[in-house]
Amino acid sequence: MNAFRHEAGERPVLSCSGLAKHFRQGDTTLEVLRDIDLEVAPGARLAIVGASGCGKSTLLQLLGGLDQPTAGEVWVDGLLLSDLGDAERGALRNRAIGFVYQFHHLLPEFTALENVAMPLLIRRVRVAEARAAATAMLTRVGLEERLRHKPGQLSGGERQRAAVARALITSPAVVLADEPTGNLDGYTGERVFELMLELNAALGTSLVVVTHDLRIAGRMREIYTLSEGRLSQTAGNR
Repeated sequence: MNAFRHEAGERPVLSCSGLAKHFRQGDTTLEVLRDIDLEVAPGARLAIVGASGCGKSTLLQLLGGLDQPTAGEVWVDGLLLSDLGDAERGALRNRAIGFVYQFHHLLPEFTALENVAMPLLIRRVRVAEARAAATAMLTRVGLEERLRHKPGQLSGGERQRAAVARALITSPAVVLADEPTGNLDGYTGERVFELMLELNAALGTSLVVVTHDLRIAGRMREIYTLSEGRLSQTAGNR
């Protein structure tokens, strides 16, 4: 796969080439990821599956610029991450990437409205504008009656929906989701995942989901399997 195929057709919103990640354990080198190439097209819906501990979360962290690879390169919205300083990478993450985790990571001392507005406030958007956008997004995910509630006052599904709203508030090019329904019961998890698919279709934001749940993976257009450090496409173009 050619990660430089940016001039032909639509430029990938996220891509990597030759990506590798190694860890030292005493005298041993543990190769978690090996020579991974991947392109995520605009509006894509992509799943990465694999056994627990195979490196799926590590791959997502590298793609999101939260960790540095041992080898290889990552491009986000056409920018090469290794060319950017820490502040520039942080600004790019805030603008182009949304993150959803298994645990919501909402700030407990702030309301749902304040949590969702936070990425815009970090970007120095005016408070009134940020609050209006957060209200609209929370309404979109069905939490218009929970704006003033803090995370401890929300159910598990409501907290995760707020986390999805926070991930999408900046209209990112891509959302990276790490086991986004893994901490929810089956019914609630299905509702949250349906919401993510609806927003993917409505907003055109690309969606990359790491999951061990093959039922969730089967709902995506492309499925990749991570095994022994290597990524291979196992289904796609549906």
